[in-house]
Amino acid sequence: MEEYRAQAPAASRTKTLTLNQLLVRNRSHRGYDARRTVSAEELRRIVNVNTRIPSARNRQCLRFRLVTADEAHKVQPLIRLGGALPELHLPLEGTEPQAFIVVCSTVEEDRWMWVDLGISAQSMLLKATEMGLNGICIGAFNAEALTEALALPSTPVLVIAIGKGIEDIRLTEIAEEESHVYYRTDGIHYVPKVKLDDLIIS
Repeated sequence: MEEYRAQAPAASRTKTLTLNQLLVRNRSHRGYDARRTVSAEELRRIVNVNTRIPSARNRQCLRFRLVTADEAHKVQPLIRLGGALPELHLPLEGTEPQAFIVVCSTVEEDRWMWVDLGISAQSMLLKATEMGLNGICIGAFNAEALTEALALPSTPVLVIAIGKGIEDIRLTEIAEEESHVYYRTDGIHYVPKVKLDDLIIS
């Protein structure tokens, strides 16, 4: 067996991450390594999860505009990151995301579109994590200006930044009544998560 393992191609020996490992690594990064370029093909691989995931009523109403480094300047001034840490003015200069997936909808916003959006966004971020990348869902953006800047067919409903995150992000367990607001101490970004026992209705 040891001899077989030694001869097996490296790809076949690569350890597959479990879902729990992907979930822990899938954190919202607000700072990125500007040297790591995200290609259009990598963004296509991430968006491709949408050909396999569930869709409410199977409407498949979401559409995706891929934005790579050559167009990132059109998006960067129109988004806001780190709303709970306004004093830090995130992202810090030189750590701005250089790639985005801008999500639009072919239908009017309704509960089913939002169901699809949640499934889609989480699935794409998990795929990015599997690929060794990171991301963040951005809800604070200038929709009208973004529509014009990217010549979008409809108003965007979400912006997802993709890149190689450079932040140290850690989860902390809290009780339901404690503050849910993320914070930073000594350069470490802490994300409070309500413990399991408080999530389950008894």
